[in-house]
Amino acid sequence: MIKKESREALHAFVSVAKEEFDGFAETISSQGYEKAVELILDAEKNGKRVHITGIGKPSHVAAYMASLLSSTGTPTYFLHGTEAVHGSCGQLVAGDVVICISNSGETAELKSTVAAIQNNGCKVISVTGNSESWLAKKGDACLFAGVGQEGGPLNRAPRLSVLAEMVVLQGLSVVLQVNRGITPKDYVKWHPGGTLGSLRENER
Repeated sequence: MIKKESREALHAFVSVAKEEFDGFAETISSQGYEKAVELILDAEKNGKRVHITGIGKPSHVAAYMASLLSSTGTPTYFLHGTEAVHGSCGQLVAGDVVICISNSGETAELKSTVAAIQNNGCKVISVTGNSESWLAKKGDACLFAGVGQEGGPLNRAPRLSVLAEMVVLQGLSVVLQVNRGITPKDYVKWHPGGTLGSLRENER
């Protein structure tokens, strides 16, 4: 049996989530993606690559986004947030672009990683909920992914900030996919298995 307090907490979370998401959605515009898209397309034009990283919960967002971006026309590699300073920066070459995710933009481990990334001659796209943070200022481009509350008990565990990070990066994947003119045949070629691996009737 679910406790009464638990039911109330769930309803409160959903209410806060809706309020925060609606407010965050108002901050998203195509103009905000211009610099990030320019960095990615310029890097690819010069034979360079895209990587994505984060510490803690954002590392899971990074892994998902590496998969989503790759599957929609932007080959993207996951860079381990802490292993980067222990040799994983070897996957980078000068001119690559690295997307770095941190809600606070002040995470100590990510600061070390960003320094290593930039010392290896790479550009940084910051994704943060704090537009005045260290990460925002260090980025060559910045995508804002900010909410006022996390929702849930204690208002601490990353919940709605993760949602904002995912949505702003999913938006980047949409902009890049359309910009590239990806067709259903392209998509199916990259997804030969499962229900995504066949053309729909209106796509034949």
